[in-house]
Amino acid sequence: MGTVGDCYDNSMMESFWGTMQLELYDTRAWKTREELAGAVFEWIECWYNPHRRHSSIGMHSPVTFEGLNLPSDTRE
Repeated sequence: MGTVGDCYDNSMMESFWGTMQLELYDTRAWKTREELAGAVFEWIECWYNPHRRHSSIGMHSPVTFEGLNLPSDTRE
């Protein structure tokens, strides 16, 4: 994708795929592609994106990080 250290470095995607392989793919044998596709969707949309803590945003989940960075007049 590019040389080391430039904006085309794919280390973030390699980290994501490695995490998904460890936490999802390798946890069981998948019977069908549809079963795996549903599990991938659920893992990304229901766990990884909203709740999993990310080091790039101070070890907060994306939901928490967005709440911390809302302007004060939009917080509930």
